[in-house]
Amino acid sequence: MLLIDLSNKKAIVTGSTRGIGRSIGEFLARAGAQVVITGRDRRRAEEVAKEIEEAYGVKTLGLDLSMEDTQSIREFYEGVEKAWGGVDILVNNAGITRDKLFLRMSLEDWEEVLRVNLTGTFFLTSLVVKGMIKSRWGRIVNISSVVGFTGNVGQVNYSSTKSALLGFTKSLAKELASRNITVNAVAPGFIETDMTAGLSEDIKESYLKNIPLGRFGKPEDVAGLVVFLCSDYASYITGQVLHVNGGMY
Repeated sequence: MLLIDLSNKKAIVTGSTRGIGRSIGEFLARAGAQVVITGRDRRRAEEVAKEIEEAYGVKTLGLDLSMEDTQSIREFYEGVEKAWGGVDILVNNAGITRDKLFLRMSLEDWEEVLRVNLTGTFFLTSLVVKGMIKSRWGRIVNISSVVGFTGNVGQVNYSSTKSALLGFTKSLAKELASRNITVNAVAPGFIETDMTAGLSEDIKESYLKNIPLGRFGKPEDVAGLVVFLCSDYASYITGQVLHVNGGMY
């Protein structure tokens, strides 16, 4: 049996009050890691952090974080450093969509998605990685998407950011490898979350036809892989993109 022990590690999971992010936070806590839960709503982040702390007996923090605002990101990480002195694991999961056909997509629709999904990820990582370099150990996992490979109608902005995260991952992995810091990406396919719940049944059925396993994924399917990548079992894996999509790509 594969036993993952992260009991001496501290982790940040962005966008972790629901869906894939929350599941990742829970899986990290189950492995013994202390976890920072983040979201736009401070109260909700605190509630989720408390639930995870009570369920798994680890220390948690619940903090608000707006990924489109560099000042918010800076203040957030200063709070983490003050409380815990930095972290060992960073999971860049937070992301937004502003779906529209390209001819109707405004500059603001484009820039807002880039600010959150890409620039925010860059800026937070730049703050966190300094401590990892100092301690000569770290795990960074970036959550991309299958649409970063396949594209998707109405998601030129979102797909662009998810593709860009792949270059970010591979380049950063090369720069940080000598400091015993691994950087990998996970590309989920169709995962059942609040974000996908609003899709029509016709759209869901069309996706399902393209999934060889014949079902949609669950947040836990992604979380299990992320925790593995954060463990010592994955210490020789870096600069990689791992797909969790039931065979659709």
